[in-house]
Amino acid sequence: MKSFKLIGLKLPEKTKNENGQSGKDCGVLWQKFEVEKIADQIPNKISDEVYAVYFDYESDADGLFSYFIGSKAEDGTDVPQNLDELIIPEQTYHKETAKGQMTSCITEVWEKIWNSDLNRKYGFDFEVYGEKSHNWENSEVDIYISVVKQSNEILASDNE
Repeated sequence: MKSFKLIGLKLPEKTKNENGQSGKDCGVLWQKFEVEKIADQIPNKISDEVYAVYFDYESDADGLFSYFIGSKAEDGTDVPQNLDELIIPEQTYHKETAKGQMTSCITEVWEKIWNSDLNRKYGFDFEVYGEKSHNWENSEVDIYISVVKQSNEILASDNE
């Protein structure tokens, strides 16, 4: 998948999964994103999809990481003062799709990922909230996990 630019909000401090801390911290950022209608403030948006990005990992799923919520914007777009930008580099991904009731369906897929033998890169992992994510009872969210590409694998990036 080619690199792309996001504009939105970055969690001010790193968080971690221990004791549900990331759920609390990321939830607060989501509330701010919704209440302040951040999606409406993003200039030159390419689509209405919202990306939730996990990046800048200290180590692995047990360590500290950064979190960002935003939408794709055209390259060269100036970032408003109250917002942040994040460039997602070109990477190889393993794609999972969470289906079902929000937010439990996403939690279930992440648990599956954490317990899998994926050769994770711990680069930039993200969830894509598009049109199919709006029905909270029957939602669909794509999750992209950065992986170390094996020469014999065909991954999502090879088809997109």
